[in-house]
Amino acid sequence: MLQQALKFLRPVEKAGPKSPEIHLILDNYATHKHPKVLDGIERQKRISRHFTPTRASWLNLVERFFSPRTEQRLRRGVFHSVPDLERHLQDCLETYNEHPRPLVWTKTADEILQKVEQSRPVLTAASS
Repeated sequence: MLQQALKFLRPVEKAGPKSPEIHLILDNYATHKHPKVLDGIERQKRISRHFTPTRASWLNLVERFFSPRTEQRLRRGVFHSVPDLERHLQDCLETYNEHPRPLVWTKTADEILQKVEQSRPVLTAASS
C-alpha cells in the first residue's frame, strides 16, 4: 500500500494545474500517515494534506455509495481521457437515480454533534 500511495502522489504534482494548490484528502489509514508518504507530500509545496475525522460517518456513506459503482462499472473500465471518465461517472449516477433509495439517518443531530465534540481534540492536535 505504501508504494501505491507514493506512486499516486508523484504524478499528482506533475499533472495538476500549475497555479492553484492541490488539496489531498486522506483517511486515517496507516499507510497515509507513514513517514515516507508524509515526507513525499511535504516536499510538494502545492499539496496540502487533510485527514478526515476518525469518526466521519458522512464520509463512510460517500464511500459506501461509490464502492459498488467502482466495483461494477469503473474498476475494469478503460477510459481514454478525463472527459471520458467523467461521462462514465455521470452515466453511473444517472442510472442510479432512475431508482434511487433515500438515505435514512439513524443518529439524531444531537448524537452527531456530540461525536464532533468528542473528535475535536484529536482533529485540533492533528492540524497543529
